[in-house]
Amino acid sequence: MLHLNLFIFGCGHHRAAWRHPDSSAERLGDIRYYEELARTAERGKLDAIFFADGASIDSIGDGPRWYLEPLTTMAAIARATSHIGLISTVSSTFFTPFHAARMVASLDHISGGRMGWNVVTSMFDAEARNHGFDAMPGHDWRYSRAEEFVDVALKLFDSWEDDALVIDRNGLYGEPSRVHKIDHHGEHFLVDGPLTVPRPPQGHPVLFQAGASDQGRDLAARRAEAIYAVAYDLPAAQVYYRDIKQRVRAAGRDAFVPIMPGLVTFVGSTEAEARAKQRELDVLLPSDASLRQLGTFVLQDCSAWELDAPVPALPPLSEFKGPQGRYATILRIIETEQPTVRQLLGRLAAGGGHCTMVGTPEHIADQMEHWFRNEGADGFNLMPPSLPGGIDDFVEQVIPILQRRGLFRTGYEHSTLRGHLGLQRPSR
Repeated sequence: MLHLNLFIFGCGHHRAAWRHPDSSAERLGDIRYYEELARTAERGKLDAIFFADGASIDSIGDGPRWYLEPLTTMAAIARATSHIGLISTVSSTFFTPFHAARMVASLDHISGGRMGWNVVTSMFDAEARNHGFDAMPGHDWRYSRAEEFVDVALKLFDSWEDDALVIDRNGLYGEPSRVHKIDHHGEHFLVDGPLTVPRPPQGHPVLFQAGASDQGRDLAARRAEAIYAVAYDLPAAQVYYRDIKQRVRAAGRDAFVPIMPGLVTFVGSTEAEARAKQRELDVLLPSDASLRQLGTFVLQDCSAWELDAPVPALPPLSEFKGPQGRYATILRIIETEQPTVRQLLGRLAAGGGHCTMVGTPEHIADQMEHWFRNEGADGFNLMPPSLPGGIDDFVEQVIPILQRRGLFRTGYEHSTLRGHLGLQRPSR
């Protein structure tokens, strides 16, 4: 069946969603807002909710970006829900593996085995300067650190055997021979171990990654248990899907590794109603803020670009030094649609180039099924353009159609995120 996550991001993934009169902009510091969104996703029987993260902000005038720290937020949501998985981004560039493993393992215990973590290499100089760097370290250094970071964290999860706690009140709390140092001495980290938290309920919280560059794809193929992707259309999704599945096999793995592209949906009772919802947000988007957002995607100043002129020539992907997945999508949109700058801004306003489906619930379910049955996706990371309305529409209107078609669960059969995703619990 399909695997579906809700990607919770501020007031929604459309850059202007916060400006809508019905937005929840005033509630972004209220934990009850996120608990309500998680419960809606749980009502729809989704696999998990997901939070991204960042360590800098660009222009506060353009609208909200980051607010509550996601791992902290997960602790509250774990107590407000009972089945849905909880996934948070963790930066291997700025965290240490001991700190990250301790927090994620703790959340797996708090949630009863529902935690996942999306390990990323951070990208922007503004983030680096908040963590003691003059500029972001090079690509090779970041990926080398990421691979070692994951290795160390997994060793720490395994530093306690499953039966290490004896809790014999006559005198033995834990069996010392079942708790082990890891004695890791690597290029980036020196970690004695063991972890201060017993082995998590899932063994390892589920490891997500989103590899776009060649190094990123290799790392995801070797290590990830589930993968987030950027795919503008089905052909792009198929190329990525087939490449990752081949790399997983080449890495000697026979495990199922679900691939979940981001998906933006505008749902209406008719196509005209869905298009109207899209326009309602697009007209709220200031062009200067949109050009600044585009500038972060292409790593250049776009403020002087003429809105109704063709998009200026951009460097080829091979010469681009920033995040390659999003940039490759932008190049594909330009090649395929030949938009003006204004048209490109509208296309990127919701989801930044991820697949966008606009139409009736049946039409959206048809497209999702087509991707699923044609090696485009094992599921989707849902990116509602507005919240809570976008996820309300999807849960109430699209989910029942997928369920009637036998494409999505009608009830939870498991209590852990691994169970929802069909993944095995790793033995120590």
